[in-house]
Amino acid sequence: MLSVQILWHMHQPYYVDPLSRVAMMPWVRMHAVKGYLDMIETVREHPGVKVTFNLTPVLVKQILDFNAGVITDLWLEWTEAPAADLNHEQKKNILLNFFKINWDNLIAPNPRFHELLVKRGYDLMHVNVDSLARSFLIQDFLDLQVWFNLAWCGFSAFQIYPELGALKEKGRDFTEDDKAVVVGIHRKIMQELLPRYKDLYDKGQIEIATTPFFHPILPLLHDTDIAQRAMPWVKLPRRFSHPADAVGQVEWAIAQHAEVFGRKPKGLWPSEGSVAPELIPGWVELGLEWFATDEDILFRSLANQSNNGIGRTDLYDVYEAEYGGSKIAALFRDRSLSDFIGFSASKNPGDKASEFIIGHLQGIASATKDHPQPMAGIILDGENAWEHFPDGGELFLNSWYGRLASQTDFKLETPSEFFAQNPKRKTLSQLHSGSWIHANFDIWIGDAEENQAWEWLGETRKFLESKSEMIEDEKWALALMEIYAAEGSDWFWWYGPDFTTDNDLVFDQLFRTHLLNVYRLCGEPPPEKYYLPICRKTAAESLVMPIGLIHPKLDGEQTHFFEWHEAGIYRVTQGRGPMFQGERIIKQIYFGFDLDHLHLRIDAQNSWKLAKQMELLISFSGVEEKKLVVRLPIGGLKTVAHWKNGSQAAFDKLSLQKVLEISVPLDDLGWKPKEKVKFGVEVLQDGAQTERHPDSGFIELDVPDASYESVTWRV
Repeated sequence: MLSVQILWHMHQPYYVDPLSRVAMMPWVRMHAVKGYLDMIETVREHPGVKVTFNLTPVLVKQILDFNAGVITDLWLEWTEAPAADLNHEQKKNILLNFFKINWDNLIAPNPRFHELLVKRGYDLMHVNVDSLARSFLIQDFLDLQVWFNLAWCGFSAFQIYPELGALKEKGRDFTEDDKAVVVGIHRKIMQELLPRYKDLYDKGQIEIATTPFFHPILPLLHDTDIAQRAMPWVKLPRRFSHPADAVGQVEWAIAQHAEVFGRKPKGLWPSEGSVAPELIPGWVELGLEWFATDEDILFRSLANQSNNGIGRTDLYDVYEAEYGGSKIAALFRDRSLSDFIGFSASKNPGDKASEFIIGHLQGIASATKDHPQPMAGIILDGENAWEHFPDGGELFLNSWYGRLASQTDFKLETPSEFFAQNPKRKTLSQLHSGSWIHANFDIWIGDAEENQAWEWLGETRKFLESKSEMIEDEKWALALMEIYAAEGSDWFWWYGPDFTTDNDLVFDQLFRTHLLNVYRLCGEPPPEKYYLPICRKTAAESLVMPIGLIHPKLDGEQTHFFEWHEAGIYRVTQGRGPMFQGERIIKQIYFGFDLDHLHLRIDAQNSWKLAKQMELLISFSGVEEKKLVVRLPIGGLKTVAHWKNGSQAAFDKLSLQKVLEISVPLDDLGWKPKEKVKFGVEVLQDGAQTERHPDSGFIELDVPDASYESVTWRV
């Protein structure tokens, strides 16, 4: 019978300046009152379900320190300040930050919250915050303080604390007492959170795994030159090699876990699933019994040690990794199922999404029925997906857990249970060095900003070593903690072009603050350069609008350079979020007009030679909505398309070879010149949406008229 292991990874970077003891961002608290509480309470409601939670030590530390009053939360200070007493800077910060929440699901359904967003303005590039801070009334600020903290509360918080529902029903004209109720509940949830997890851990319904303390990329701590194994082309920074730090980060994690949960962890999710064979002996020596990483690490490991064919079902065998005589069990992540939950389940009805996953697990069970003991690992972020569900994921999680508990084709287990019962495993003697993203380390090293951060970290680490005989033990321990904090992966995640956020400069400042503090603790002035930001560029623009009419030839090829030169382009980037989605089909979408047609060109990430049947659903919206269904071929079949919920006649104005090209008559869409229209593209597999572009909203356009080219003319 197929054994299914579900691992939810929960992590927040170290937002705290250890010298000032102020958390610069509130996301530990906000995710606690939403996802962290919802996740443990939903499991509690399904006693037949077993899952594993990976609570990173740096997250746990911030919860403990907040509860003990050791640290303060800057955004909570802005919240608790009486609205009538707010100074100008506090008002500006509230207007800039208290709309950082999912607008579609958590602002738009709440009229007063949405009213305040409209008053503030959607686009901060066109907002004069100084003027707005003076124009917002005291009641506006009070309502905003309440709504931001209230809207972040998850469905479990509303069930446990009915007074939250009463405040939501009230909706506006809140009082300082109302605000105190919300803040008080936030504090209660924070106090009760870790005991809730420990309770189910003690009862055996969940397992809790760990991660290196400050969430570093362990192979790069061991030796940054390891990055070249999977990235031989990359330009690396000056070598950083501190194997003792790679061990120490795990050792600290195990010690904290034992103190908080009353036992040592058995399992490790190495930060970002990053592994290298040299790390295995240290893990085994520290008493760890299993680790988890991505499927691509497995497939590349198998390729390293064998010329035999590798099949998809190899993912579901039982493995251990070996190096230097040490062996440790390994759990590999089923990427497609994990990514579906993290990125696409929210775009489908909850019961439909759960049915999709159950169907795929049944397929895996059937395909592996002849394996001695098949296992499947579903591993993903357990916090960031839920604000994208209209109901916070309540329907999906309850539907999925309910179905899982009633299955007879497979069973839910924790990794430690499974590995204890299955000592017979296949050995990986040449574990691939990489992470769960592209099986390499490109996100964290190789870009100019990332390399500069590594070099400054290396300089500071070397400086601290030079002071080891000169400073007292207490300051040495604090300085080493600053080094460990700066080694965290999160700073490098936001450096470079891969990801961006409104808070890039805050993350940059926090990273440099950890380095600066090492010098301060050692009683020496820091290098002046550490006061200068490392961030110096933004991510490539993902959406560029058309600059002229186009007249492409529908042949499924880029016929010549200028064919799509004046079209708009939407590039599928990782964009602004904290999560990475692999396995995307679409790379970019070109779009543009002639006076009679909308022309689309859709490029695949690799090629349009697909391994399985899927469809594109292209939604057009103007005066009326229309949807075009494009069935993508496998095995040389012809690409076919038809209008959904209307004429089922074949739509033949398309061609697929290297690229997919489509021309849609404006008359068929009912679009008129100068009309504002929009479109979006979805990928469907087995009727469920697996990706969408844009991720939310639509690409918006103005239909051209005869004067279009004279208006957009350029040299």
